[in-house]
Amino acid sequence: MKPPATIIALAMAYLVAACSKPDQAATTLNLDCAQPKRVAIVGYTDHAMEPFITRDGRYLLFNNLNDPATNTDIHFAERVDDFTWRYRGKVMGINTPDLEGCPTMDQNGRMFFVSPRNYAKTLCTIYTGVFKEGRVSEVQVVDSISNKKPGLANFDVEVSTDGKTLIFVDSRFKPGAGPQTANLVIALWDGVQFTRAPDSGRILAKVNTPALQYAPTISSNGLVLYFTRFDHNSGFTGPQIYRATRVTVRAPFGEPVHFSGLGDYVEGTALSPNDRLLYFHRRDGEKFNLYAIPVDNPL
Repeated sequence: MKPPATIIALAMAYLVAACSKPDQAATTLNLDCAQPKRVAIVGYTDHAMEPFITRDGRYLLFNNLNDPATNTDIHFAERVDDFTWRYRGKVMGINTPDLEGCPTMDQNGRMFFVSPRNYAKTLCTIYTGVFKEGRVSEVQVVDSISNKKPGLANFDVEVSTDGKTLIFVDSRFKPGAGPQTANLVIALWDGVQFTRAPDSGRILAKVNTPALQYAPTISSNGLVLYFTRFDHNSGFTGPQIYRATRVTVRAPFGEPVHFSGLGDYVEGTALSPNDRLLYFHRRDGEKFNLYAIPVDNPL
């Protein structure tokens, strides 16, 4: 019997290594005419996944391969230009022999990430700390949003620019089989801690489906949501990226639009500080690389 932390790591790896197919019935925005451009990380040659651009645009954060056989850590690089970053090493203060990934940060440097390091004791997988120039301090678990039930875990996390909203994933999984469900959830800062928003289900009603939804990215104004979807029952060869919009921050998101033309296996989005570039990772053969493409967000 594998320990719970190992099972969580396997489930997280499944989200990025399994092969399934998103909902082909969704509206499609074809980007074939605007080819994604490969992002260069000078001085780094390994897998690069789950990108995040700090709100000041100075740093690119990412993790290496999500795989049980790999020590998955969070790394960072410094900006040269939008498509070129100079590798600076692993982020100090957060990495362990367990998996660490899916970095995100608000405008004040409050960082969030995912790790199963203490799942067996806490039943929690989301952590926070203060990022400054490649080092994170004051690391602590975000236990106020966990359901704290064995077999349930939170994958992926996104914090809004102002630090008042978290979007993360609720997932139920089976040992050795990976996630059985994966839906996005919204939590709000109440002045003391993050708590699940009572209207999260209403706001995300058109986003969440029986397929797997994960890897959320929210625009700086809170009106545009990017996410990744796996659906085993439709015609795509790998996970795909979707976008949903709304007219106000209290309104539900509308019907998601599929971003076609990014690649056969794409996921893990991030926006540039001005919301005009969409970063993501793509599987090229056996390797995951980062890409970016200009986007014209509608709101």
